Amino acid sequence: MSLTSVSAEDATTRLAAFDTLIDARSPAEYADDHLPGALNWPVLDDDERRVVGTEYKQVSSFDARKHGAALVARRVAEIVERHVFDKPREWQPLVYCWRGGQRSGTLAWFLGQIGFRVHVLQGGYKAFREQVRAQLAVLPARFAFTVIAGRTGSGKTRLLQALMQEGAQVLDLEALAKHRGSVLGGLPDEPQPTQKAFDTAVWHALQGFDPKRPVYVESESRKIGTLAVPDALLSRMRQDSRVVMVEMPDDARVQLLLEEYGFFAQQLERFCDHIDTLVELRGQDTVARWKALAHGGRWADVFGGLMREHYDPLYQRSMQRNYAGLGSARALLLDDGGPQAMRAAARQLIA
Repeated sequence: MSLTSVSAEDATTRLAAFDTLIDARSPAEYADDHLPGALNWPVLDDDERRVVGTEYKQVSSFDARKHGAALVARRVAEIVERHVFDKPREWQPLVYCWRGGQRSGTLAWFLGQIGFRVHVLQGGYKAFREQVRAQLAVLPARFAFTVIAGRTGSGKTRLLQALMQEGAQVLDLEALAKHRGSVLGGLPDEPQPTQKAFDTAVWHALQGFDPKRPVYVESESRKIGTLAVPDALLSRMRQDSRVVMVEMPDDARVQLLLEEYGFFAQQLERFCDHIDTLVELRGQDTVARWKALAHGGRWADVFGGLMREHYDPLYQRSMQRNYAGLGSARALLLDDGGPQAMRAAARQLIA
């Protein structure tokens, strides 16, 4: 049997060294957040974990351990039959649970008895989470960020995608947050991740970048939907970054918004619910006018009105208040939001 304990600090620098990352926690714990690329092989499901935990607190720890041991033994047998039979002798997994205790230890022991070289994450997910938080406080300072700024509908996200296709380093925070960052920004039928999962995704992206090359990122508010951008990253973006201001004619911006948010024509009630949140800022009459335009199918007028009366003044104030490099920003003119224009702009920036 070969079991090796790996510290969270060591593990975060060499996740790729392990053949498989195994999360032995329950599905709900795994869904909340997990190590990047980890597979969920739970030794207790959500209901079993709840029952054993209740028994531990209300009856006795000894009885709970006996009950848990029987459940875990049966589940480990299923895991071996389902996931392990095809693994070669050289397979080296990293196993973890919440605090590196009994769940990961039991699964690791069984795998070690088979003859695999098994690594156990010391301190479990809890220690990993502490490492992610600590590293998010220092990692952003290693990179030179180029902030892509511009009014709503000017193609910032499409430009980031084009930059990525041209081989640039891109931190797409809105993609990681599964939100476009505006009052209408929620993705249809796709919920946002938890804050922990978002933090892990941002950390993992930063870990993969070369500090010698620039990192392109979109100008963001402190929150993207319900998720907070890590403080050190936001500070680095706002105070110590080069800013590129993307500009596009208003009619092209409206067309881009029609392409990006056209699904609201089939989700009219949802659209109206979203813009109801603007009543305090823009007034009941203005919001009622936008709703009437939407009910009449006049979506170009809806988005044009939202641009001129809400998004543009709000964005301008936010940029002037938060981004120190705005005064010396480079202007990047785009005719439209089409792929040809984006590809040309990306190549221009990289050059």
